[in-house]
Amino acid sequence: QVQLVESGGGLVQAGGSLRLSCAASGRTFSSYAMCWFRQAPGKEREFVAGISWSGGSTAYGDSVKGRFTISRDNAKNTVYLQMNSLKPEDTAVYFCAARSAGGYSYSEGSYDTWGQGAQVTVSS
Repeated sequence: QVQLVESGGGLVQAGGSLRLSCAASGRTFSSYAMCWFRQAPGKEREFVAGISWSGGSTAYGDSVKGRFTISRDNAKNTVYLQMNSLKPEDTAVYFCAARSAGGYSYSEGSYDTWGQGAQVTVSS
């Protein structure tokens, strides 16, 4: 089983960019589908983006399509979330998660392992 650690969060003005990283321990990282979810205060956790084990297939939530890009580097055991054209409504804690069986899923219950989260705050 992998362990996940997010980094790269912070405060940014609207229209700016941030890149989140999720570093995984364990030799089986390349076999895991990965995703990013986010949770804003008082709201449910929301699917942001998912990527297959090979990186050949990706999916995005409607609210981030065209602005965010998920990618992975299996040689570095890391998955990334490039966030451009950020909006105040993107403010949330962002979590990466790993799924050992099957491809990425839009359901948070499908994931085995979660990181501790990274705060992203977008000021207007």
